Amino acid sequence: METLMVDRVQSSLRLFMHRNAIFLCERLCAEFPSELNLQLLATCYLQNNQAYCAYQILKGTKMPQSRYLFAVSCFQMNLLHEAETALCPANEPNAEVPNGAAGHYLLGLIYRYTGRRAYATDHFTQALAIDPVLWAAYEELCVLGAVEEENEYFSDAVAQRIQQQQLSESNIHNSSISSEFYSLTSNIAVSGDSIPRQSKQPLANNTREISTLSQSVAIAKVQATHSGASSLSQYNTPPAASQLSGVAPPPLCRNGQVFFNVANNDASIKSNNVAVQAPRRKFMDEGKLRKVSGRLFSDSVPRRSTRLSAETSAVANSNAQQGTGNGNNHSSAKFLGGFSSSSSSKANAASSRSLTFKKGHSWIAESFDEARRPEIFDDSRSENMATSSSIPMSGDGGCLEQGKVTGDLVHDSRLMSGAQDLLGLLRILAEGYRLLCLYRCQEALEVYLKLSEKQYNTGWVLSQVGRAQFELVDYLEADRFFDLARRVSPCILEGMDIYSTVLYHLKEEMKLSYLAQELISVDRLSPQAWCALGNCYSLQKDHETALKNFQRAVHLDSRFVYAHTLCGHEYVALEDFDNGIKCYQSALQVDDRHYNSWYGLGVVYLRQEKFEFAEHHLQRAYNINPRSSVLMCYVGMALNSLKRNHDALEILEQAISADKQNPLPVYQKANVLVSLERYDEALQELEQLTETAPHESSVYALMGKIYKRLELHEKAMFCFGLALDLKPPAADVATIKAAMEKLYLPDEMEDTP
Repeated sequence: METLMVDRVQSSLRLFMHRNAIFLCERLCAEFPSELNLQLLATCYLQNNQAYCAYQILKGTKMPQSRYLFAVSCFQMNLLHEAETALCPANEPNAEVPNGAAGHYLLGLIYRYTGRRAYATDHFTQALAIDPVLWAAYEELCVLGAVEEENEYFSDAVAQRIQQQQLSESNIHNSSISSEFYSLTSNIAVSGDSIPRQSKQPLANNTREISTLSQSVAIAKVQATHSGASSLSQYNTPPAASQLSGVAPPPLCRNGQVFFNVANNDASIKSNNVAVQAPRRKFMDEGKLRKVSGRLFSDSVPRRSTRLSAETSAVANSNAQQGTGNGNNHSSAKFLGGFSSSSSSKANAASSRSLTFKKGHSWIAESFDEARRPEIFDDSRSENMATSSSIPMSGDGGCLEQGKVTGDLVHDSRLMSGAQDLLGLLRILAEGYRLLCLYRCQEALEVYLKLSEKQYNTGWVLSQVGRAQFELVDYLEADRFFDLARRVSPCILEGMDIYSTVLYHLKEEMKLSYLAQELISVDRLSPQAWCALGNCYSLQKDHETALKNFQRAVHLDSRFVYAHTLCGHEYVALEDFDNGIKCYQSALQVDDRHYNSWYGLGVVYLRQEKFEFAEHHLQRAYNINPRSSVLMCYVGMALNSLKRNHDALEILEQAISADKQNPLPVYQKANVLVSLERYDEALQELEQLTETAPHESSVYALMGKIYKRLELHEKAMFCFGLALDLKPPAADVATIKAAMEKLYLPDEMEDTP
């Protein structure tokens, strides 16, 4: 009963029927209370987004898997201290982190969100060392800015480690299948009239021992041991071997085995001696075998023997038909899943993409000769059945060994080739992502171009390219790539918060409104959707409603850093600087490399005329993203306010060189030149600026102030009039009118513009 209930719970989980799984697992824990069953119930709760339930039932448990699941529930509930204690008990300082790479990754996240960057980097690195393709750990390292080497984690040397791990997992799986088969055959091959009831117990024990592994591995293994009995026909007598195999059944023998005539180690098999039976002690007659089979398959409890018995018959049938062929070399190669020398070139060409690897399995995904072999065999299972059954293979034993070695070599070479191909793909993606996190955006774009067309035209890659264009302040190109990403993957959420900001800067109200509605329809519980909706209201100058939407995004995911920053921007727009500062600081607690929040704090302190604080925070933002023309410009503004004009001019020149299309650093350079009383140079810069930005009222206002200082009153009045015609903001209108009224009073002119 326990075994059946466990199988049904895990089957419900595989089919995403979480409510059914929870109901059955609660019955299981009530009937058979154990920590293993509690682990299964906690898994059901976690998959149903009920972390609080998993937290309650696992509190105080001691097994490694229980501690890991408890830590996951604590992390989802933002109980980071308890999660850390579960993974690293204080009374066991030398205890291993449960679940290997996954445990180290979770511990790294805990350390990251509690501000211990060095520890987080160490655990993310350990997670990658255990599992070289754990991409999530690499992403976190890039976000922390801890990846400096180009091919540090996805080098060719890692391919050998992947191959060794895969082979070791395959051997573990093969040994477990082999031990189960030996246990089954020992239960069947007993003397007497019937199988004793005690023979049922080892099978159930084997099933329960599987669940002591980690929950993900347990699900895969129980599926492999129960699927044939539970999902096809649990209570019916299994079909005959001829129904399971595409070949004719072998001749009947009294002891249920087929023996082939082998004389003087002759490699050929004579077809007229196929049914010859070698003398052997008979341990069970045919009548008793039928009685045993009837009792074995009439039990109400589903058995793995149903599947294994059918597969044994199918393999025996396949061997009998292959034994009547032209040679035993072909027979042994087919049985082992290997390749014979005569057909190796054809098999290699036909099966270059036929192997896939999943949790230790090596499945032949394509049949080489569908007319003669319609069924699909597992190599490792076939080898175990060949060794565990007492069917002696005909032909030369050396040929059999040669076929096995050939199959192993081909399997290993394909595994190595697959690992190298995977690492080659990850190497390009990793390098592009690393450069993007370091804000070397142009280099990242060049790296992504190395991808194949089918990989480049995926939602994730296109959104990364769009993000790079956004950081380069090329909003039109960013819009194009984000739009392509949504066309390729209409339900993508990755980067859509950035896309909404792109449309905000482009003032595309219609497209931004449509994007927000689409994201809400895709997933109304995603922070990206509410960020897009907030940007839509912010573009319409409805800052209070925008703030509510950004706060909704924060409530949905308190670790979504950009939502905190957007809240800060809206508070600043409402001139609520104190709350704006709190939001920026909350964002930096989640990610201290989020330069937007450092920039926001610097702008707030500039407006509050706290110039030293402003310069410090803007410099921090600039150190994170040293290629941003906007950040360079604001650092120059802070330096100018601190009367460090020469330093300001130097960094403003860098800002102009970094982005020649950005008019802001040119305008600020003119401001600094006015502070240095270099009016002619300032006028020259502003004259050039009127050609690239002819509709900026602030440019003409500054030119009017310069002409006033030069006592060119007519030109000054003309520039002030142009500035007013361009409809500046209300605050600027008042300033311009005051300057026009005091046009002939130079002593009233402010020293700093």
